[in-house]
Amino acid sequence: MGTQTHDGGGATGAAPRTAPRCTGRPARALERLRTGADPTAAAGRRAVRVTLAACTGFYVFLYVLDRPVSATYALFSAVSLAALARIPGTGRQRAAVMLKLLPVACVLVTVGTYLAVRTWTAVAGTLVIGFCLAFSAAAGPRPAGASPGLQLLYILPCFPPYAPDTLGERLTGTVVGLALAVLTEAFVLPDARAPSYGERVAAAARSAARCAAALREPPYALPADVTRLAVAAGEAVRPSRVPEAERPAGPGLRERALAHTGLAARTLLARLRALPAPGTGTPPDPAGLALLGSVAAANRETAALLAGDPATAGAGAAARALHTARERTAVLQPAAPIDRRRHAALVEIADAALVLGQVADLSVRGRAAAPDTTEGRFWYARVHPLRLWWIRLAGHAGPRSVHFQNAVRISLALAVARTVAALDTLPHGFWAMLAVLSLTRTTAVQTRATVRQALTGTFVGALAAGVVLALADGATLPCAILLPPLMLIAFCVGPVRGVGWMQAMFTLVVALVFAQLSVATWQLAEVRFLDVLIGSVIGMLCGLLAWPKGAHDELGRSVARLLRGAAEQVAATTRAVSAGAGTPPAGCDDAEVRHALLLAETAYAQYQGEAQHPAGPGPDWHSALMAGHHVLWGARRVLDAAGEPEPAPDRSACSRVRSYGAWVADGFAMAAARFDVPKGRRRSGPGATWEDAAEDLQPGGPDPSDATRDAPPLFFTATAWLDSLTADLARMAAAHAVEDRPRRQP
Repeated sequence: MGTQTHDGGGATGAAPRTAPRCTGRPARALERLRTGADPTAAAGRRAVRVTLAACTGFYVFLYVLDRPVSATYALFSAVSLAALARIPGTGRQRAAVMLKLLPVACVLVTVGTYLAVRTWTAVAGTLVIGFCLAFSAAAGPRPAGASPGLQLLYILPCFPPYAPDTLGERLTGTVVGLALAVLTEAFVLPDARAPSYGERVAAAARSAARCAAALREPPYALPADVTRLAVAAGEAVRPSRVPEAERPAGPGLRERALAHTGLAARTLLARLRALPAPGTGTPPDPAGLALLGSVAAANRETAALLAGDPATAGAGAAARALHTARERTAVLQPAAPIDRRRHAALVEIADAALVLGQVADLSVRGRAAAPDTTEGRFWYARVHPLRLWWIRLAGHAGPRSVHFQNAVRISLALAVARTVAALDTLPHGFWAMLAVLSLTRTTAVQTRATVRQALTGTFVGALAAGVVLALADGATLPCAILLPPLMLIAFCVGPVRGVGWMQAMFTLVVALVFAQLSVATWQLAEVRFLDVLIGSVIGMLCGLLAWPKGAHDELGRSVARLLRGAAEQVAATTRAVSAGAGTPPAGCDDAEVRHALLLAETAYAQYQGEAQHPAGPGPDWHSALMAGHHVLWGARRVLDAAGEPEPAPDRSACSRVRSYGAWVADGFAMAAARFDVPKGRRRSGPGATWEDAAEDLQPGGPDPSDATRDAPPLFFTATAWLDSLTADLARMAAAHAVEDRPRRQP
């Protein structure tokens, strides 16, 4: 005991310790499990929760209450939504989703129980319910992640025996299992919360405020450090850079408005970075500098609102001041053409800041906010929630939607597996459906690779399970002792090491579970392997027959459709404003572009998660999607400006805008031909390649110095919009040139 060190120091003068320091390897492992952010630590926390919830319900029902049916449903209910499902977010976020899904789970168990009376009713139910659950992915990442778990809750009771008299026990086990899963997810080893999307947009708004403030000071350009921070803030709100749990992808009002805030913030930052400098030798317009000051103040107010500052509740003084400054500045007429272009850009910046403030208010206060719903960009503000859901689902209800394709693929595979399991009277046939559910991927290539690993893992796991069951020789105690540690290892190692490890360990787990429910021999492992083999073959065949390339081809088609619609939108908009019309003709309806953009963004989101064949540079899909957003936003802004009081239109300026718009529209049509499938690798036009066109697609258009001094502000507004679209076309063309260059080398 003489070596013990006490707090308060001693003769050595050592600094006192305020807390014991854990330096052992188990203590370090426990600390990493509690606080680690790496995939292994996250999988370990989840494995602890799943094992605790599943084993608690299983053992209590089986060994304490002698209710094997309830024990089975308690275990598989916890496993379905806590392990098989991939609900994104922290434990508490997943617990909230599970709690909402509890009634749905009970309905699925009830329906599955009664449809098991006949094979054809069970197959029909599998087809319809499987499609509906898979198609719910169109509503956002959380329904998409929960779908596999909910599928399992229907699959489990839809097999014989037809026993409606056990429905009460089944529902009791389901409710208890899910309740335990909710409790463990919420309170056991809590995860650190990632920054919300609103906080990310708030940071982008603060960055925009810094940019606007910097542009008011000499030399009236953004410093390098401010530019770097602005680019980083814009990238941080890009949906592909945001965790799924924080990504605003739902069909509701607040989700749509929050997604709108990210787009508005990125647009505002881009316009601030691209603001033209004042003319050489001339001081900047004081009204423009004042407008930038109002933009900075409005963005600081927006950032505080999104960050949840209660002091901003009901406030909007900065936004109202910006609106007043914008209206006052818009009527000014600078003398020099270069100043007029800067003036038009400043008005664009003010409009973007106003939109950001409006959608931020809408995302925070919902229908209590009252934006100007006469503008098309806020069309969803007064739409009923059920109507918003219908619009989202109807938009994907067709073969050109990847959500529709995925739902058809998985529901057909599950229905075929259910039919085969009934015709061949497979014991534990639901394992075949579980294999279909867990191994089928969105591309045939991925499914084939996954099945190869899964069969290898299942074979190894079946051998190990056969040895364990043979040694146990019908005794349940060894199986009961081995189940928790093996389940913990399975759900910890599987997500990190891959599907092969997961199948090997899960085969051991299910063998130990069913060995406790009834007398089992080593042949149970043989049945498990056979079921997984049958399910894998069915999944591969359905993957080959139903859209085998996944989102790759669909993305090309959707982007081509988007760019063709953009070409029509640009041409129609410039014709309308050059004719002096204050309202767009029927051809300017942007519904087609919005729908194409929805399908393209969904396909792009899936494409990013697929293993694609090209290893080198590929098409710049993201630039194409952003170009679609720029067409929508810019067309509305230009048409709004066309409705404002203007001087008599200058014929020369109108002609330049019309010709520039036709030229940009031709560029979008050429880009659509290059992106389209199967036309994507052909020449984009007679006698010209896309790379040849890229040399001419440089930002510019009509030189403002060519315009007369009497050109109205609308000329500069439209020209600035077309300049930004030309820059988008140049980026897409440059990316295609890089993509094709290796193939052109001898």
